[in-house]
Amino acid sequence: MQRYFVKQQQNEQGEFIITDDNARHISKVMRMIVGDEIIVVHNNEAHICEISAIEQEVFARPTGKIIPSPEMPIQVTIACGLPKGDKLELIAQKGTELGMYALLPFAAERSIVKWDEKKGKKNQERLQKIAQEAAEQSHRTHVPDINFPISFKQLVQKFAEFDAIFIADEEDAKMAERTKFADKLKHVAARNATNILCIFGPEGGISRQESKAMLEAGAQTMSLGPRILRAETAPLYALSAISYEFE
Repeated sequence: MQRYFVKQQQNEQGEFIITDDNARHISKVMRMIVGDEIIVVHNNEAHICEISAIEQEVFARPTGKIIPSPEMPIQVTIACGLPKGDKLELIAQKGTELGMYALLPFAAERSIVKWDEKKGKKNQERLQKIAQEAAEQSHRTHVPDINFPISFKQLVQKFAEFDAIFIADEEDAKMAERTKFADKLKHVAARNATNILCIFGPEGGISRQESKAMLEAGAQTMSLGPRILRAETAPLYALSAISYEFE
């Protein structure tokens, strides 16, 4: 059953109004007809609906059946130092499939890529669309927010918004003795934390100066094993570990 996210409120008849690309997908691509059932996600709830009318917009009437949410019991925001190429697209897509709540790119000291302010809004919209498509495919009820890139200073200022902050530091992987990430997650669970921030560097990793600043601001390191992971692999590893621990 096809799944569509809608932001519009229901009309006076209690029907959901599906517009733009989603409406065209229903009528032109899927060639659905009145009476067909779809899943409409609104306000983080997945409603099984029946199509009542197909015009320029599509109207869907709720059947009263709601599908249980598959969302993680804890909100995980992924902060990535701006990587090269299409790696941010990969993180947006696969991170969404793995339960990421939001993606927060930032300009790290070792980021080679510089975000083009003129094309920034368009790039953000493309990443948001990738996240929405991945959320539909993985049957989520929440589309991760893809934020506009911020500075490192702004990132640290956001620490107060989270119950726990972890940084993936490759220097930690080189240590003979490491505290397992699973053990740190158990402490987070014991505190009944509701949201955490996981920070990853770009290809060159997190600089010593950045690491020191974040640790002083309340962050802690997370060990992702003895192997050095790529910038686009580490966030997916962490999300998998968090999913295993909490789900």
